[in-house]
Amino acid sequence: MTPPSFQHLTPEALDEWLTADAPLTLVDIRDPMSFANGHIPGSRHLDNDSVPALLEAAPRAQPMVVVCYHGHSSQQAADWLAGQGFSRVYSLDGGFTEWQHRHPDRVER
Repeated sequence: MTPPSFQHLTPEALDEWLTADAPLTLVDIRDPMSFANGHIPGSRHLDNDSVPALLEAAPRAQPMVVVCYHGHSSQQAADWLAGQGFSRVYSLDGGFTEWQHRHPDRVER
């Protein structure tokens, strides 16, 4: 079995990156209603319909962080995105649920 081609990212590390205004691509794979009800500022909703635009526009060398509900399905999505040529792909540990718990002031609605 090959090791995953993505890395895990803690909410604290993402908070530091966002505070430093580090260039990154932040994608949220939750359902559209959940995304509309709250998401990490600067993130874009990613679903089957928006994948082609992401693949065309997102910088391959820039860090990409994948967010889901609890940090499980984002691992599969991150692995797939890494396979599409993105070199620095991360899955957010704990997903949006953990992010919202730790950083309620950093949730956009």
